[in-house]
Parts: sequence; structure tokens; C-alpha cells
Amino acid sequence: MTSAPTLTVRRVTTTRAGGFSAPPYDSFNLGDHVGDDPATVRRNRTRLAEGIGLAPERLVWMEQIHGRNVEIVDGPRQEPVPATDALVTTVPGLALVVLTADCVPILLSDDEAGVIAAVHAGRIGARIGIVPRVLDAMLSVGARMDRIGAFLGPAASGRQYEVPADMRDDVEAHLPGSATTTVRGTPALDLRAGIRRQLTEAGVGAVAIDPRCTIEDRTLFSHRRGAPTGRLGGVIWMQTGERA
Repeated sequence: MTSAPTLTVRRVTTTRAGGFSAPPYDSFNLGDHVGDDPATVRRNRTRLAEGIGLAPERLVWMEQIHGRNVEIVDGPRQEPVPATDALVTTVPGLALVVLTADCVPILLSDDEAGVIAAVHAGRIGARIGIVPRVLDAMLSVGARMDRIGAFLGPAASGRQYEVPADMRDDVEAHLPGSATTTVRGTPALDLRAGIRRQLTEAGVGAVAIDPRCTIEDRTLFSHRRGAPTGRLGGVIWMQTGERA
């Protein structure tokens, strides 16, 4: 009997708990750009790597800029990938990390093709088309749209994400399905609703949403609720095993 390698896609979303950072970054802050002590952030990132069973150098980070740049990575990077908001890889054992504190973290995979992606989709990035860009990149390395599954992590919900009416209308024009009202009856955006519609209309096979609102849930970081603050991590990677 022979054994064939199998590929399993793993996803993790962190919370505020379990790290080393002092207030207001307490405690599991993974962002190195928010004013936290750099040595403490490195300790938190090492703890994340250990927690998912990978060496710290196997985690790939981004210098997120609220744009629509996508980078296909084929190995570890010593520094965060500059000026990008989405990473794609076909390499097992390489974890892609997206940092958020109200924006939408999107983790995508075609498990059969062995293609994964991590996306930072804030209001600006979602409006200007980061999602179609990353889907195109995934297709270019072997993914198939109907096999792609998407997970949208904790983010600011439409119940709380209040914006001026003209901003809501502008985003709605570019990302249909995102316009809504808050619990107070004021203009708001539900980016996850707009992104889910965008993914579904593109032909993505399945879309799952973590319902937690970063503004409401104090176990999560929220820039809107209280800046300065830390950043949550959304992580996706593929691990190999053997099947008899």
C-alpha cells in the first residue's frame, strides 16, 4: 500500500488575549506599525507562530496601505511584503497573515488546487477592487472560481460602522450591497455584506462570515472604538500529511 500526500488548509483568527503587550495594546497585538514596543510585538508574533506549529520565519506579513496591490509569494520573506494588501501562495507550510482592527480580513482557498490568499479589505481597498484583483491572481496560479471558499473574519459591522451619507452612497456605487443603517438609524456601511455579494457574483463557491463586530466585541481590537490600539491577525496556511 502506498501513501499519497494530502493537503489541509488551516485558518486562524486571533483575539486580544494571550500576548505580552501593555495597554492600550493589551495584549496580543500583532501590528508593528501602531506604536507598540517592537520587541513585544516580535514576542507576540513568535507566540502566534508557535501556536500554529510553524517557525516564525514561515509567516509572511504585509505592509498594508489600503490599496489593491496583490503579491504572489513563493517562499519566506525577511521583511513584510511592501505596499500590498493581498498575498497569494501555492506553497505548503507558508502562512499568510492579514492584520485588522475594523477592516475585513478575507481568507481564501482552493483546497483542491492548493492555492490560498489573505486579503486586507478596508473601506478604500474594497471600494477600489482589491477582491477582484486577488481572485484574478488566484486563478493565474491554478485556482478555479467555483472551488474557491472564502472566510470573512471579524470586522466593523453595519450596526456600528457609521459614515457620512455621501460616503455610504459612493461605496455602494462601487461595492453594491454594502449600504445600510446603524442601530441608531444613521448611514452606515456593511463591508462584509458587500464583499460577500461581490464574491458570490464572481462565482466563488462558498462564503462564510464570522459575525463578530470589532466595535462591539471588546475581546477584539477596534480602531474606531479606541485608537491607538493593536491589530488582530487572520492567518491561512496549508499543511501536508499522508493518506494511505
